[in-house]
Amino acid sequence: MSLIWFYLTLGIKHILDLQGYDHILFIASLTAVYSLKEWDKVLILATAFTIGHSTTLALATLNIIHVPSTLIEFLIAVTIFLTGLANLFKTKEDFNPRLHLLKYLLAMFFGLIHGLGFSNYLRYLLGQQNNIWKPLLMFNVGLEIGQIVIITITLILNLIFTSYLKVKQREWNLVISGAAMGMAFMLMMQRLPALISG
Repeated sequence: MSLIWFYLTLGIKHILDLQGYDHILFIASLTAVYSLKEWDKVLILATAFTIGHSTTLALATLNIIHVPSTLIEFLIAVTIFLTGLANLFKTKEDFNPRLHLLKYLLAMFFGLIHGLGFSNYLRYLLGQQNNIWKPLLMFNVGLEIGQIVIITITLILNLIFTSYLKVKQREWNLVISGAAMGMAFMLMMQRLPALISG
């Protein structure tokens, strides 16, 4: 297996890992207010998230910035909670440009935080390697592929529930966003003691 393929598949597995479900939860929450026909708008949000986490992933992996892992893990839970909370402000079926812009900015900012979380794992794997650009790039591409998988699954489930099971889009949004907020709140409470003691 080539080094490029190794880091590509590693990125995919890392974001799809159910043990690290907080990243899955964030992407699903980000996607919750959109239907399958709005896939292009979701990809714009995914691009914003990519810009954010690619930036900090590179900076942190190269040891240019250092942020305590306890703070990163706590803030990742906060990003999930705030994304779910932002979803609750969508009360109409129509596309809301202001909400979409807010979500774009949130996705980019939250991407910065998630990139720091990815970087701790990647930095550990890279060790003392001299040339980290190819592994860094391929790991990031792998993350994006995994992200698209999560988006696709969420949109297809949305289609099944809203079109075939006749669940209203608003109800779907409330269930997914509410569940994400509840799980994020539990994560915040679990991670708070480590943050305070650290």
